[in-house]
Amino acid sequence: MRRIGFLINPVAGMGGSVGLKGTDGNADEARRRGALPGAQDRAATTLRHLSASPDLCFVICSGEMGESVLHKCGITSYRVAYSFQGNSTAEDTKRAVSAFLQEGVELILFCGGDGTARDVFDVTQRTVPILGIPAGVKMYSAVFALDPVTAAALVSGPFGIRDAEVMDVDEEAYRKGVLSTHLFGIARIPARAHMTQVAKQVFEEADEERAKEEIARFIEEVMLPGVLYIVGAGTTTDAIAQRLGVKKTLLGVDVIRDGSLIASDVDEKTLLDLVGRYPETRIILSPIGAQGFILGRGNQQISAAVVRKAGFHNLIVVATPHKLRETPLLYVDSGDPALDRELGKSIQVISGYRIAQRRKIVRSP
Repeated sequence: MRRIGFLINPVAGMGGSVGLKGTDGNADEARRRGALPGAQDRAATTLRHLSASPDLCFVICSGEMGESVLHKCGITSYRVAYSFQGNSTAEDTKRAVSAFLQEGVELILFCGGDGTARDVFDVTQRTVPILGIPAGVKMYSAVFALDPVTAAALVSGPFGIRDAEVMDVDEEAYRKGVLSTHLFGIARIPARAHMTQVAKQVFEEADEERAKEEIARFIEEVMLPGVLYIVGAGTTTDAIAQRLGVKKTLLGVDVIRDGSLIASDVDEKTLLDLVGRYPETRIILSPIGAQGFILGRGNQQISAAVVRKAGFHNLIVVATPHKLRETPLLYVDSGDPALDRELGKSIQVISGYRIAQRRKIVRSP
């Protein structure tokens, strides 16, 4: 029997849909804004795909950190190695991982975001491989599977081992629109081609800025009067806002209509309300550098429900030629597998003034 350590950060990702850009230390505020936990559903998707694997034995945490989801998925081959009371904390994660290592696990599978990855690696270092089921807001680290189904395929199938960056993101700075990251460590992860994401990259060079200006010039030219434009995070979309004379939230989601800012740094609820009030909506997104995600990373406010309401055919993806060279494949992980499939096998990406490239979209196996 293969022994797999498994834990969930129950509050991971709660800050995304309500525009908090992260949940570390901010779970109470996320709840106040009406956020609902989603990590357990993400974890359940993975576990359902693993429930038929007879050679797996899980070493887990009690309650919402693991046991309740295994019960829900009908998995009975497990041992509770760590129990906690009240709301779980980062310290609970670290203690649980220590208990897993004492039980001799071969792999630690966790469900959370960058903060959870950092806490797990803080204990494991390079002693055993780790793998994340993506459930956080940002997930800049490279230790995550592409989505919950891919995580199950990695755990259940044959895999190699590779090194992957664990990135430390300053959430306080991030909430203020400043991206501040540094390398926290190099973990070992299970790996198969196109099944794990890479660390987020930021591209800065003179040609990049010129390309952003050309993209912005073209988008301004094709914007239609009376149409609502939801504009995602990033420096390329920021260039579009600057072209329009609008001050954008660099790491948030904003809404523009007729060249004016309608709403700034919005949450999912606000977007659903606005899309319902205006007859036509477009969504402008830029893939995360090197990772290639256009939905499901860093822009959870633009949820599957928002995309469906606006119409998935109204997605506009923009990226500079340099970013596309470094991002040969695009990914979607909206949380709605049916929507992800409806987006098709490829999508057009605007990469300059009246220039576009078609890029393949990769999904779960």
